[in-house]
Amino acid sequence: MSEVSTEHTSPQVSKSTRRRELITFLILAFGIWPIVAVGIVGGYGFLVWGLQIIYGPPGPPAH
Repeated sequence: MSEVSTEHTSPQVSKSTRRRELITFLILAFGIWPIVAVGIVGGYGFLVWGLQIIYGPPGPPAH
């Protein structure tokens, strides 16, 4: 309880920390998340396609 963290008490963040955070952000924002988004949308499309193969296309049943 009496342990004091010096991480937030320093008013100036080191340049290496700021640079590392910026690089991490850029990798996430322009590398990993677009790949995850394409994978989710593609996976959903594949699921819909597979279900349409099994159950037929949406709409009223054919007579």
